[in-house]
Amino acid sequence: MDIRKQSTQAAIRKAFLSLRAKKAVEKITVKELCNLAQINKSTFYSHYQDIYDLSEQLQTETINFILSTITSTQEDYWADPERLTLALFEAMSTHYTMIETLFSGKERGYLADRIEDSLKELLYRRYPHYSTDPAKQILLTFSIQGGYHAYQKNQSIDRHTLINHIGTISQQLKPLY
Repeated sequence: MDIRKQSTQAAIRKAFLSLRAKKAVEKITVKELCNLAQINKSTFYSHYQDIYDLSEQLQTETINFILSTITSTQEDYWADPERLTLALFEAMSTHYTMIETLFSGKERGYLADRIEDSLKELLYRRYPHYSTDPAKQILLTFSIQGGYHAYQKNQSIDRHTLINHIGTISQQLKPLY
């Protein structure tokens, strides 16, 4: 991608994140985004179909980046639910501001669903028999969704303590895997 396209995309994304931090995605117009990014509408539409496409791409990139922290290491997190949970939540903590911006309001529950889908896809590649075992599917949903919602609902607890407790609970589920 040439430098002008990169610069334009960066301006669009920066403007979107600035607007998204203040309001719901459905309240953002292409016109106001273009004014803030100092581009015209045709330039925006040459990069994205609409505001929702831009939001979706940023959400996907954020989730992929979080998961790449786990998959790019030599450590075998998959064999240890506690370490996997700790690594996942530490990666999420690193991107807390981006997550809070992109997945606020009506989008909040969407993050848990996207992470669940992505983690299951990775796990099913590693352990194909999980994809056909209803008990494993339910356990994975319970673990991922439960951990995520415990994290979200207990923000008054020190983040390190919270993540460690969720990791410990995940470890208690290991015999079921």
